[in-house]
Amino acid sequence: MKKTLGACWFAAILTAAGCASGPPAIDSSPDADVTFDGLRSVVNTRADAAWARPDTDFSAYTKVMLQGAGIEYRPGGESGRTTISRGRGGPYEVTESQKARLQEIVIEAFANELTESEQYEVVQAPGPDVLLVRGALLDVVSYVPPEAIEPRSNVFLSQVGEATLVIELRDSKTEAILARAVDRRAAESAGGMMTASNRVTNTAEVRRLANRWARQLREGLEGFMGSDN
Repeated sequence: MKKTLGACWFAAILTAAGCASGPPAIDSSPDADVTFDGLRSVVNTRADAAWARPDTDFSAYTKVMLQGAGIEYRPGGESGRTTISRGRGGPYEVTESQKARLQEIVIEAFANELTESEQYEVVQAPGPDVLLVRGALLDVVSYVPPEAIEPRSNVFLSQVGEATLVIELRDSKTEAILARAVDRRAAESAGGMMTASNRVTNTAEVRRLANRWARQLREGLEGFMGSDN
């Protein structure tokens, strides 16, 4: 039996909890949102937005190829403050060291999570049975004050930043777009509690968000590559 969008796999790409009010389905109504590249909107997905190409058959894909599409940062941002604030200040300018650390965390999280799957093989080259998974982080915003502000223990944050994850599924040979999902999340402490801002806690919260996204992508891929529905 062919694998179709009627299963919950597409919603699970960005939502480990499964389907929303019903199974995700392509909106076939005359008023459906159609993207510039021919995708139609998907309803009943907990991602912020999702689109897919009608009548796509995923049954031929047994392998996955990962490809990063970069990280983009919101322009501007304060370079410093003369006073120490509680809560969420900024947004602040993202330094080159912070950019390098974020890229390292994201790459590590997705590589570690996706290579653990037993449902599909992760490969490095395109092929007729290879699904290209392309991911990008867009509009990254930082609420972490510059390290020049002292003492850092007096700065408390509920969120260290926000970012929008864009996941695209493509045919690896033709790079034809098959599906796209978009989800914006904040990197925040458990329960949204205020925590002291320092490199250790801030990195932990960013890593928690990256791991969450990576786990949900793996579970989503397993859901449709390991099922006949």
